[in-house]
Amino acid sequence: MEFHVYESARAACEAAGVLLAAQITRKGDSVLGLATGSTPIPAYEMLVQWYERGVIDFDRIRTFNLDEYVGIDHKNPLSYHAFMQEHLFGKVNLRAENVHLPSGRSAMAGAAYDEKIRSAGGIDIQLLGIGRNGHIGFNEPAEEFTYGTHIVTLAKDTIEANARFFRSADEVPRQAISMGIGNIMAAKCVVLVATGENKAEAVYNTIRGPITPHVPASILQLHPCCVILADREASRLMRE
Repeated sequence: MEFHVYESARAACEAAGVLLAAQITRKGDSVLGLATGSTPIPAYEMLVQWYERGVIDFDRIRTFNLDEYVGIDHKNPLSYHAFMQEHLFGKVNLRAENVHLPSGRSAMAGAAYDEKIRSAGGIDIQLLGIGRNGHIGFNEPAEEFTYGTHIVTLAKDTIEANARFFRSADEVPRQAISMGIGNIMAAKCVVLVATGENKAEAVYNTIRGPITPHVPASILQLHPCCVILADREASRLMRE
């Protein structure tokens, strides 16, 4: 596990963009595992800029997103489908058939999504954020790790954190579909970005705490290629 600290949140996020661009440059048909939320936006902005300059090309790139809310229409501006369209998909030359996001519309949706990932040859690089409670994707603290893509009931802490995107916490969907810990650990490389003081405890527990499903990100201690990029606030406890 590599751990890098940056002076600002934006610098940490842009470093993730550099790693994604390097993967695209090395392998033109890379499979990217992508994340949503405010954290990766600077990384996507960098990728768009480099695409516009002709530095990178998405024509053969394939993407799989980590998660999506259950019960929200894909055209809803608060859906993760809409988020990705706004911040990346609609601004580069990704082919529509190469873009994949999970759907919680049926009980078989998770297994079908896992099969698509396997058919693509697996994920080359997986981008992650981290929740205040140590969740990655929407894999919440639990009694055991979940392997494949699955429906999850969101923790109160997660609902409160995501309420900033909605008019109130009452509007936040209570369920989501998420890649499982097994999906994430199967990626060839994992890049986790953590920013803000409210992530400091999660970062500390991920890196120095015991490996436990009560801190889902702690499993990354076992990943052979994991890079954690944090700003000074998120790394505060690591310096004490």
